[in-house]
Amino acid sequence: MPEAWTRGGKPAADLRPPPGESPIIVLVRPQLAENIGAVARAMANGGLFHLRLVAPRDGWPQDRAWRTASGADPILDAARVFPDTPSAVADCHRVLATCPRPRHIVIPVRTARAAAEDLREINGRGLRTAVLFGPERAGLENDDVACADTLVRYPLNPEHMSLNLAQAVMILAYEWWTATEPTPPRRLQTNETTVATKGQLEGFLGRLVAELDAAGFLDPPPKRPGMVRNLRHWFERGEVTEQELRTLHGVVTELSRGRMRRGRPDEG
Repeated sequence: MPEAWTRGGKPAADLRPPPGESPIIVLVRPQLAENIGAVARAMANGGLFHLRLVAPRDGWPQDRAWRTASGADPILDAARVFPDTPSAVADCHRVLATCPRPRHIVIPVRTARAAAEDLREINGRGLRTAVLFGPERAGLENDDVACADTLVRYPLNPEHMSLNLAQAVMILAYEWWTATEPTPPRRLQTNETTVATKGQLEGFLGRLVAELDAAGFLDPPPKRPGMVRNLRHWFERGEVTEQELRTLHGVVTELSRGRMRRGRPDEG
């Protein structure tokens, strides 16, 4: 099967929405084609596939959008254009609107993380959802917000809360993706080795202490227990791997051989 290519000359990503419902990103009166392309790129990173455009300022399609999409061409190819916000969300059951400014209305408000959790739950029931993002310069107008049943606000630095359009979409896309992402939040990368067992670690520590006794490092005797405990805490507080222990065994072996060649300094 021949490989698909983007308009920018790169291999196109195989981006196909999974079965069922997933959020629709609605850009209301976007101004720059490059920003629309960057939004498609952000959507692809977060597993969002449905893009709708409301009255794009310079019309649609525009080649400049594909040049900034970085392979997310299928999202742009399938984008739908609407004359106004009500028509863009007419087939949706729930509509969320990103809104950084206070509004004098009574309405549920969500962070991006809570919004993503809600979207997962709503889509899981087979209901269609959309998230509105406003124009780059001014954001959504009151009439646009009136089409939504929930607001989404990002808790960012109040002294400098300034996101471009693609960044705003990326935050939501990231939260949507990680809401069900199984990657553990913390892990130790061990490559081709594994974490050593306590028994393996104890074997190394026993050998190390014996060699340090022979070298006189643990003298004088009253200080020996505390020094041994410090060594033990040093090795016990991290997840030492088997490969690291093999390396340390090799270090101890070579140090021991060096002393044997020069004569072990057993006497003070």
